[in-house]
Amino acid sequence: MKTALAVLLLTSGAVGTPTLALADPAGDEQSATASQEMAAAAPESHEPQLIDVDRTIFIQLGIFLLALYILNRFLWRPYLRVRTERVARVEGYREEAGRLETDAQQRLARADAALAEARRVGAGQRAVARGEAQAREQTLLAEANAAAQKKVADARARLSAAVAGERQKLEAQSSAVATEAAKKILGREVVT
Repeated sequence: MKTALAVLLLTSGAVGTPTLALADPAGDEQSATASQEMAAAAPESHEPQLIDVDRTIFIQLGIFLLALYILNRFLWRPYLRVRTERVARVEGYREEAGRLETDAQQRLARADAALAEARRVGAGQRAVARGEAQAREQTLLAEANAAAQKKVADARARLSAAVAGERQKLEAQSSAVATEAAKKILGREVVT
């Protein structure tokens, strides 16, 4: 027997059953006939094959490449362009928002500082005004107190003068009344 190479050939036989064929590199006729008999004896499937490898594959490949070109040209590239523009716009808006937020925080800090300064100045002015008002109040109270004391002193002086005048009148009248009372009690004239 000549040296033969054992080659495992998968043929379209029964499902999942490979067939073994012997092939002679020298082209022995007997071994070729044996491999043909084995291939003929193998059962064939009556189901159509999933992919036919014939000239229609080139038509299918052409249709695929044409669809790929059309979709790339009219769908994919515009989508990517719009998406890139949108991303750029969104990033621009985010940068603008960040800049505006920073600016707003700076303005708010300046406004808070100005408000704190105004409160400090207002508190100082309020303290000065309160001090002036209290000094004015003390001055007015002192003036009013002095005026009241003067009026009281004047009233006391007038009252004292009036009381002294009335006492003198009463003393003058009291001797006349006493003489009159003694005259009535004694029933006679009293000489003073």
